[in-house]
Amino acid sequence: MDKLIRVLVVDDSAYVRKVMTQMLSRSPFIEVVGAARDGAEALELVEQLNPDVVTLDLIMPEMDGVEFMRRQMARRPLPVVVVSIASESGGAALAALEAGAIDFVQKPTALATEKIFEISNEIIDKVKAASQASLAPLQRLPSAAPAVALPAVPQGLLDLVVIGISTGGPQALKYLIPQLPANFPAPVAIVLHMPVGYTALYAEKLNEVSNLHVVEAGQGQEVRPGTVFIAPAGRHLTLVRRADGVVATHLDARPFDTPHRPSVDVLFQSAANVFRERLLGVVMTGMGADGREGAAWIKSQGGLVYTESEESCVIYGMPRSVAEANLSDRSIPLDRMALAIMEVV
Repeated sequence: MDKLIRVLVVDDSAYVRKVMTQMLSRSPFIEVVGAARDGAEALELVEQLNPDVVTLDLIMPEMDGVEFMRRQMARRPLPVVVVSIASESGGAALAALEAGAIDFVQKPTALATEKIFEISNEIIDKVKAASQASLAPLQRLPSAAPAVALPAVPQGLLDLVVIGISTGGPQALKYLIPQLPANFPAPVAIVLHMPVGYTALYAEKLNEVSNLHVVEAGQGQEVRPGTVFIAPAGRHLTLVRRADGVVATHLDARPFDTPHRPSVDVLFQSAANVFRERLLGVVMTGMGADGREGAAWIKSQGGLVYTESEESCVIYGMPRSVAEANLSDRSIPLDRMALAIMEVV
């Protein structure tokens, strides 16, 4: 990084503002240029200081984080990383993402210094990623996309679609999944990197706008068409074929050594072992390389791998890692992804 990332910290707690400033200042690439105690002050300071990234608490007096997001994005879009407590702000966090927040970090409920510093690396990484993010895809997404009709001659090549997605994912899935029609002939399993405490609520919200039944995956559920399973934050989702031939979900904390839990690689590998060549893996917007090893596993079993093209990604990290390893069969922008999936399913 050749220039310092200028960050504005927004939180109603003076203590948290101080600690966040200390944490971010540990990175030689970040300069905290100001701190605001609520959304109203943050709007003023954004105008004055012109930061590259804002870290945003959600529960604040005067003007909360969601209202700040809506006003700021209408005025001048800029990358925002939400830093908030899940138990208090689940709905607000999803509303902030809908309003255009790039990512979020779960603030520890106990605000002891050592607890706050535990999330230091995560916040630094996400602020760095946010500074590189493309906001244009989020601005272009329509609030609702019509369902895409199944092709007249269904191919019937595949029995399962698995999707791996991270930064920018909540908005992208809200665009993609509602386009799949009610008679979509394959189940869908998704790993979306989210903090613990958000995936159930996110699945519920996505279900409200989708033709398919969207659920947070539980233990031992039958994997059948008409259902979209979202891996619960904090647990790996794998698929197993039972003795009676039925494929079911399995949740586990293991393996412990993955950068993410749930891991895209873990889901993709287990799905490839069960469905072999009758599987489509889709790697979409997100930072890092989760999904690359899983994509290699799918390809080794004869399955297909699609990646989201750079033009529609908020962060072209995960799809790039797959494409550069020559594991992608097609690179597809988000607005054509539903049709591409249905052509092969």
